[in-house]
Amino acid sequence: MDPPEAGVTGAYADFHSHLVPSVDDGSRNLDDSLHSIGRMVDAGVNGVITTPHFRASFLTSSRLDPIMDYMDRRWRRVRDAVRVTWPQLDFRRGFEIRLDAPAPDISDPRMRLGGTRFVLVEWPAFMARLGSPEMLSRIAESGYIPVLAHPERYHGIDRELRIVHAWKKAGACLQANYGSLAGQYGAKPKALIRRFLQEGLVDYLSSDFHGQRGYTFYLEPGTTELKRLGGDAQLDLLARVNPARLFEGKRPLAVPPLTIDELLSHSAGRRSDV
Repeated sequence: MDPPEAGVTGAYADFHSHLVPSVDDGSRNLDDSLHSIGRMVDAGVNGVITTPHFRASFLTSSRLDPIMDYMDRRWRRVRDAVRVTWPQLDFRRGFEIRLDAPAPDISDPRMRLGGTRFVLVEWPAFMARLGSPEMLSRIAESGYIPVLAHPERYHGIDRELRIVHAWKKAGACLQANYGSLAGQYGAKPKALIRRFLQEGLVDYLSSDFHGQRGYTFYLEPGTTELKRLGGDAQLDLLARVNPARLFEGKRPLAVPPLTIDELLSHSAGRRSDV
């Protein structure tokens, strides 16, 4: 692994990826998983919490035990292989929980990120729904810290970002994707993540890497774009300091709003229309 760049706090840590083989739309087999983890290590990542998709409604289903038994077996297989190949890598698991139930019981430590109080959640159908702040508030009131995955990708975000501010007020942290900065999901998420950064709303960056051969790992393109926008200080907090604090069970530090020069913004292409 290359040493961290001069002048930054440390190596990258990433807590949103799909690297457990054959459990979701991420890695298809163990070879996929190990190839993808190798790419992350080569890019300077020294901590990974991988997060298979999981529906909150499964937590009250009669199918929960067999589902978790299967997940546990697949997780142990990749964990044991990583321990042999990259013994220096802090490799843990959690889940990306789709909140398709209003008040999920996440007391099982496996539901949370790497043994911490943090829980990674997402909205069904990529919709920012009415009542979503209340759902996040219930999680926070239960003693956990909700981290909302890729908020820039949701439909239904109002022009004034009131719903996003409500998520934060409810106690949620926001995790944006490197790929959104680089245009992986198109113009609208790219414009939204810039607005979030300009208002200081984002707490973390992670890859959401669906670890298959041939898939782009967007850490480098995303960090390059944020640096181009003048966000070196924000990058250090979003990609290194705050994720490292999450691994330690600590809340993120405040990230200052990003000031984007208007001429630079115009030269990059479209302005936000959201």
